[in-house]
Amino acid sequence: MTMMQNFTGQKGGAHGGLAVSLPAWAYSNDELAELEYERVILPSWQFVCHISQVRNPGDYATLDMKKDSILVIRGKDGTLRAFMNVCRHRAAKLLDGTGNCKARITCPYHGWSYDLGGELKAIPAQQTFPGVEKDKLGLQPVEMEMLHGLVFTRVVPGGPSLRESFGDMANLLTPYRLDEMVPAGAPWIDSWNCNWKIAVDNNLENYHVPVGHPGYHRMLDSDLAGTINQHGVAHSISVLKEKPSSNWAERMYQKMAPEVLTELDPETRRTWLFYSMAPNIGIDIYPDSFDIFQILPKDGTSCIMRYPVFVRPGKDATDNGRARRVVQYLNQRINRQVGAEDRELCERVQLGMSSHGYVPGPLSNYEHAVVDFHNRIRAACPVAAEATAPAAGTVRQRNEALLTERRTAA
Repeated sequence: MTMMQNFTGQKGGAHGGLAVSLPAWAYSNDELAELEYERVILPSWQFVCHISQVRNPGDYATLDMKKDSILVIRGKDGTLRAFMNVCRHRAAKLLDGTGNCKARITCPYHGWSYDLGGELKAIPAQQTFPGVEKDKLGLQPVEMEMLHGLVFTRVVPGGPSLRESFGDMANLLTPYRLDEMVPAGAPWIDSWNCNWKIAVDNNLENYHVPVGHPGYHRMLDSDLAGTINQHGVAHSISVLKEKPSSNWAERMYQKMAPEVLTELDPETRRTWLFYSMAPNIGIDIYPDSFDIFQILPKDGTSCIMRYPVFVRPGKDATDNGRARRVVQYLNQRINRQVGAEDRELCERVQLGMSSHGYVPGPLSNYEHAVVDFHNRIRAACPVAAEATAPAAGTVRQRNEALLTERRTAA
């Protein structure tokens, strides 16, 4: 049984055989959050940057997670590579954000320097390291793969490739020409007061859209169920309504997007795609732009939201370029509101998880991607299926015991 195996949902006898959510304690336990980071996040593909950010030799981008930092950099030979963003000497973090290294990656602590291919090239006062073997102290490589211009890495190797994970669903991305887009600015990064799984649960279902996101409901005809494949990649399709929204920003977007984005086919100009990718990534794709909603564990009751936005470039001197920027402004205005609504909803759920006597309720057929996600958590961390939390300090030990039982029974 693999770490991220997808298996039949846990059923709740009190709910007519319907699948039920994870127990409440699993949404507030610091030890479990640590375990999930190791066993769920690290073995999964994580978004780092867009190809436009690393086109030239020396261009780099970084991804910071709970304990780890990843570096993607373009070598002088034109090859894109990924490494752990840590010096091999005393573990100092090497680079931050995005930028360009002209010739060397130099550690800001003691000055150890690496070439753009990750090889250690210089050690200050090298004579004080008798017998040091520089050829064995290059940066630690990390798995990397690119899809439609999106660069992903995976710290713990193994499992399906990025392309295999998406399968035929990758074909739906082609008309949007994501590889042509550029960053709208630095990623928005914030901390939410909820367990990372609460934010993921929210991102995986459209059941809450009619009530939780009235703006979307006014302007879009949305598929509330969506489709998910065996690797945990899901998508749903929303189409701009013919009936104008009562909200001016939504109404203007409905009118302008089909008129302005003429390089796309008429259907694509009206269609929004919402992707999710197990275990913690959402990709929201619009005709004018796209964003990545990356949810990273912090502790039992908080998580880090990493939210970069990429836009379709236009020529500023043209009327079409100005109209394009208006469309992008309207989109960001609409989706800032949606993001604020999602945050409030998730933090309200976190508060409710500590309510006395709360017992997980049944899940709708619209929430089948949530069922899949919970099964992946149970597969990697079977302790998360326990009805009550293990004693403090024993979550890891109990999880190992359950994994041993599973291997013995297999």
